[in-house]
Amino acid sequence: MKKVLRIGIAVICMVCLVVGYYTYLSRRNASAKADEKVELSEVQAIISKNFKNDYPATPRAVVKWYNRIITAYYAEEFDQGQLEKMADQARALMDDELLSYNPKDTYIASLNMEIEDYHNRSRTIVSSTVSDSKEVRYKTVNGYECAFVSTYYFIREGSSYTRTYEDFCLRKDKNGDWKILTWRLSTEDEVNGY
Repeated sequence: MKKVLRIGIAVICMVCLVVGYYTYLSRRNASAKADEKVELSEVQAIISKNFKNDYPATPRAVVKWYNRIITAYYAEEFDQGQLEKMADQARALMDDELLSYNPKDTYIASLNMEIEDYHNRSRTIVSSTVSDSKEVRYKTVNGYECAFVSTYYFIREGSSYTRTYEDFCLRKDKNGDWKILTWRLSTEDEVNGY
């Protein structure tokens, strides 16, 4: 009888352990799935990008991030605080010389006016395309390593669509990071015409 009682207690303990472990795993998987379901908006993704620890490695990647930011300016919903944080992210991609010509306050004021103009004209950047890696041109200019990258924007204004072409000049800074020095509008025939 004592032997049957011990076996019964052992079986009950084993069942409790199995049920407890199953409950633990179920809750852990449920919380992991809940974490996976949390998606950042484009604005949140831009703001949360840490350029200090994870700066884009190539000139092309820098321009892609810049394009992602400016596309969000005109297409996403955000408040003034988020706009300023996105502007800080865009400015993190710019060369010190360009930043010296565009103080933050001036940049944000100009940006607010441009965003308002885009909204008033029902204008958005539908997509942006950066030239292929093999099309990026590298050149030494006045002792600085520079890269030239072309991009085009597919823009919708009301019900009509247009393409806008731009050429970017990036300069490698003292940390070895590619920073946007300047850009200019171009035509399809002039792409990468620096």
